[in-house]
Amino acid sequence: MLTPDRVDSHTAGHRALHLGMSDLEARLAQLTASPKDLGSISLLVRRAEGGKRDVIGSGHLSVNAGLVGDEWARNPERSSDAQVTMMDLGVARLIANGQSLSLFGDQLFVELDLSRENMPVGSRLDVGAAVLEVTGRPHNGCQKFSSRFGTDALRFVSRPDLRHKNLRGLYLRVLRDGGVKVGDCVTVVHRPK
Repeated sequence: MLTPDRVDSHTAGHRALHLGMSDLEARLAQLTASPKDLGSISLLVRRAEGGKRDVIGSGHLSVNAGLVGDEWARNPERSSDAQVTMMDLGVARLIANGQSLSLFGDQLFVELDLSRENMPVGSRLDVGAAVLEVTGRPHNGCQKFSSRFGTDALRFVSRPDLRHKNLRGLYLRVLRDGGVKVGDCVTVVHRPK
């Protein structure tokens, strides 16, 4: 994986590593399905002061602060519907194509099926010692996403025929404080009927 010396909110991606739509589609078709009920945390990233991305081994999820030390708590316009973001590790690796996963700006990278069918709004997850709930806020790509991974990657995660897969990931809110670390289990404990 290519890792710049410093990844922050202004870091652009390597254009030579941006994948075209046909490569993205082909690689998605070859991706091994993620587990549906029990997965694990593969990577934790905190957006520190100045937009710097810190890859951390452990952290604390808080009802009041999201991932403690993350940018979310410093944002005066924060919304509890967008407290924490989660992305499927396989999809992130596919899109990043060798670039640092911290470029995404998400906090939790997991091995778990994040599709709408498997994780409808209101689903609850035990994540380490914390409890999180999937919110209805759509997690979309933006101009920064495009500059990091290419315009085809942005179109790919936004395609109406793929939106149900939540390729860009999910927004969650913290329902119960708790510590989290790489390797911790992520368990779906409730799905609304």
